[in-house]
Amino acid sequence: MKNNIVNLTGLLLAIAFSSNIKADTTYTAAGNHNPLIPGYFADPTIQKFGDTYYLYATTDGIKLASGEPQVWISKDFVNWYNYEMDVPLPAGLTNCWAPDVVKGKDGKYYYFQGNCQAGCNIYGYVSDSAMGPWTRLNNGKAVIPVGTAIDGLPALDAQYMWDNDTTLYSFFGTWCTSFGGMGWARLDPDDMFTIKETGSIPTAQTPLAFEAAYPLKKNDRYILMYSSGDCRLSTYAVRYAYAYTPTGPYKEGLNNPLMATNEDGTIDSPGHHSVLQKGDDYYIVYHRHDNPHSTGGEFRQVCADSLIFDNDSTLRKINASHQGIGYLGTNQVPYPNLAYQAGTSASSYYHLVAAATRFAAASDYEYLPRYAVDDNNGTMWKAGNGMLPQSLTIDLGEIKAVKRIMTQFEYPTFYYQYKIEYSSDSTTWLLYSDKTTNRRSGCPMIDDYNADARYIRITVTGTEKSGMYAAIWNIKVYEELFEVPANQNKEVADGPGMVITNRLLVDLNIDTTTFNTVVDSLPNAGALGGMFLKTRTPTIGWIDSVKAVYFDGKSALRLSETAPLSLDWNSAYTAAAWVYNPLVGSGECLVVWTSRDDMLQSSYAALMYGKGSFGAVAHGDGYVDLPYKTLPERAKWHHIAVTFDGMLENVYVDGELNTQLPISLFVTSSTIRIAASGASGEYYSGYIANMQLYDSAFTSQGVVDLMNATRPTKVDPPVSGLNPASSSNPFNVYYDSAKKKVVITGDGDHAGLKSAKVISLDGKVLLTGKFNNTSYAEMTLKEKGAYVVVMETQHDVFSKKVVVY
Repeated sequence: MKNNIVNLTGLLLAIAFSSNIKADTTYTAAGNHNPLIPGYFADPTIQKFGDTYYLYATTDGIKLASGEPQVWISKDFVNWYNYEMDVPLPAGLTNCWAPDVVKGKDGKYYYFQGNCQAGCNIYGYVSDSAMGPWTRLNNGKAVIPVGTAIDGLPALDAQYMWDNDTTLYSFFGTWCTSFGGMGWARLDPDDMFTIKETGSIPTAQTPLAFEAAYPLKKNDRYILMYSSGDCRLSTYAVRYAYAYTPTGPYKEGLNNPLMATNEDGTIDSPGHHSVLQKGDDYYIVYHRHDNPHSTGGEFRQVCADSLIFDNDSTLRKINASHQGIGYLGTNQVPYPNLAYQAGTSASSYYHLVAAATRFAAASDYEYLPRYAVDDNNGTMWKAGNGMLPQSLTIDLGEIKAVKRIMTQFEYPTFYYQYKIEYSSDSTTWLLYSDKTTNRRSGCPMIDDYNADARYIRITVTGTEKSGMYAAIWNIKVYEELFEVPANQNKEVADGPGMVITNRLLVDLNIDTTTFNTVVDSLPNAGALGGMFLKTRTPTIGWIDSVKAVYFDGKSALRLSETAPLSLDWNSAYTAAAWVYNPLVGSGECLVVWTSRDDMLQSSYAALMYGKGSFGAVAHGDGYVDLPYKTLPERAKWHHIAVTFDGMLENVYVDGELNTQLPISLFVTSSTIRIAASGASGEYYSGYIANMQLYDSAFTSQGVVDLMNATRPTKVDPPVSGLNPASSSNPFNVYYDSAKKKVVITGDGDHAGLKSAKVISLDGKVLLTGKFNNTSYAEMTLKEKGAYVVVMETQHDVFSKKVVVY
C-alpha cells in the first residue's frame, strides 16, 4: 500500500510538473515538420500517384524564381527526395512557375507550367512517368495563352480539375484584381490542351482574388480557393468561395481569410496552395516566407497543415503551424537519426544583423551549428562568410556504427563539393567520403560507408556558383542502410564557382596624369590589370582643390579586362570612390561590373550616386533596388562605398552607414565601366578622384580605413595654358559669393572689354558675354569649381583662373 501511494504521488507530481512545461512551438524548435521540405520552393502542387507523394513546385530563391524544374517524392510525407526533371522549356525562357500535374484518361501524366518572359502563358508537356522526361504538347506553343477568357489576363498559376472523371477544367490567372476576375477553360480530355470553352469568375464572386486559383469538389459543391494580396509581402492570404457548378456563380465562403500572416510574423505570407485528400481528411500544402525573411519575397518554403470542412461549403480557419502534419504513411527510415540534437561546432557561423525592410522586421539572427542537427527544414547552419573551405563537426557522444550520412545543403538544385571525415577522438581523422570533385546536385546527398565513429566532420570545399555559402539545413547519420530512390540528377559541366581572392582588382589612379587632357587610356593599377579606355572625352580637371577625372554625363571609362568569376553570382565585393557630384540626378552610375543580359530580380549590381529607388545600388528590379536613406549632399566631396558579403549589402557615405539591405545576388560578371552602366541615361556627371573594386567584403572599420587611405590630397590649381597677349593683365577677376557672380573689373589702357567666356577645365565653354568696351562686367555662375575666364579686348586676349567656393 505504501509503495502504491509513493508511486501515485510521483505520478501526480510528474503530471503537475509537466503541465507547467510548454511545448516549443517556435519556428526554431527541433523536429518541426514545417517547412515540409528543405530549400526555397513555392507554388506547390501535391499529388499522390500510386503509393508515392509527388510535390511539384516553383524553384525559388534563384533569380526571380528561375531555378531548375524539379519534383520531390516521398512515400511517408516526411522523408522527401529531390529530382531535377527534364522539361524542354521554350527557347530563351527560364521561368518554370506554378506547375500542376494531372493524370489523363490515357494513363499518361500531363505537366503544365507558366512563364512570363515572352507573354504570360501556360505551356504543357506529357510523359509516361510522373517524373518525366517530358515532351511538349501543342508543338511547344502555349496551351493557355495570355488573354484567354479575359482580354490581357496573364495566363499563370493554372490548376486543373477533373469533374466526374469526364470533363477537364483549368482555372488560372494572376493580377486578377486588375482584370476583373480569373479565367477558366474547359479542355478536350483526348489531347489535354485543346480549349473547348472559356469564361471567367468575376472578382465580385471571389472578393480580393489576386492569383493562384485552386478548384476542388466536395460532394455537390465546388470550392474555389485562391490567394489575395502580394506574395512578396505580408499581405498574402488564402481565401475561398463556393458554387453549385464549376463555373459559378460563386459565393464568398465563411471564415475568410482562411490563413494569413500570424501575429509574430514567423508564418509570413502564406498562400498559393494545393490540397491533398487522404480518405476523409484534407491537407493544405502552401508556401510561406523563410525565416528570417529574405529580401525580395522570393525565398519561400513549402508547408502543410490540416484543412477542415464544417460542411460541404464551409471551411474552418486554418491552424497554420510550425509543427506541420508529420507522417501520412509508414516511416520509410526505420532507424534513428544518430545526429539528432547532437553536439556541434563549426569553423564559423553567420550572424545577420540588419535593419527592417518592407519584407521583414529588423534581424538579429544566428545561423548556429546546432541548427544542422535539429531535423527542422526551417533552420540551417550557415558559415560566417563566403570563404571556403568551411567545416561542421558533429559529436555523437560515443563511438557508434555509421553506415549512411544524408546531407541537405541550402540549395538542392546546385551541387556542392565536400568531404566527410570521421574520428573516435577528434584528433585523428579518416576519410568517410570524398566528394571534392562532385558535380551532381541532389537532396539529400547520400554517402554510404562502414565506420565506427564518435565525431563526423563535413567540409565544404566548393560550390557550383561563386559566392554560395557553405550552408546545411540538416545532416542525418544512420547506423543501418535502407531503401532510397534510385534516380540521380545529371552531372553538370559548369563551375565550380570561384572563391573569394581578397584582391584589389580595379584601381583608378590619376596621379601621373596632366591637367586639361583627355583620358585616352589609363592603366588599371589593380590586380586585374588592363587599360581604362575612354568613351567620348573624360578629362583631367580640378575641383575644390582636388585633381579628378571629369565626366560630362556622356563620357565614361571602360576596362579592357572583364570582371573575373570571383565577382560572379553571389560573390562578395567592395566598391568605393571619392566623388564630387555638382548636380545629383537620377540613374547616375559610378561603377558597374555585371551584365543586364537576361536581367531578372537581383541579377544585376551597380554602385550609383543619384536620386530615386536605385539611387545607391541598382539591382534590376524596383523591389530590391536600394535608395540612399539620406542623399549625399551635392557639390561636395564624398567617399561612397558599398560592401556585400553574400548576405548583406551596406552602403557607406563618408565612412558612416547610410543604408543596407539583406539580399542574395545572381549576377553575371561582365564589362567594368566607370561613370556609365551601359544603359542609356545612366551616365555619371561630375568628378571622380579615384575608385577601387575588391572581390571581398570590407568591415565598417575597413571602409573607414580605405576612405582615409585613398583620401585625395589637395593640389594647386592647374595652369590654364592660355597666355595673355600682354605681359600685364589689366583685368581683375574675382567671385562674389553673395551675388553668385564672376566679377570682371578693368584697369589701364587695355580695359575696354568686348567679350568674356567662362570655360571649364576640360575646355567646355559654359558662359559667353558680349560687352561694349566696358571696364566692368558680371556673369552669373552658381556651380562650385575652378574655371578659366577668357577676356577679349579690341587688340588682346587675356585669361585668368577663378575658383567658385
